[in-house]
Amino acid sequence: MGKITIDSEAFYSLIEEVVERVRDKEEIKQDKWISGREAMHKMRITSPTTLAMLRNKGKIRYTQPEKKIILYDNDSIDEYLEKHAKDTF
Repeated sequence: MGKITIDSEAFYSLIEEVVERVRDKEEIKQDKWISGREAMHKMRITSPTTLAMLRNKGKIRYTQPEKKIILYDNDSIDEYLEKHAKDTF
């Protein structure tokens, strides 16, 4: 069995291209609206109270199609996390 050597920059470029092609082919999309459990998992929080506080203070968007159903805007969560990201030194 032969070996192929490739530098790390070319390797990661190849991986990114493969991932992009798979996404295009499979048309992988994230849901616009996600459940509270999914929102908590994405934000790495464990308290429903914290999620409710973020919602009630207008930090993240949500919709409430029925009384006991609350869904969270996936893009809003991404924006919130990006807004609070700290740059490296």
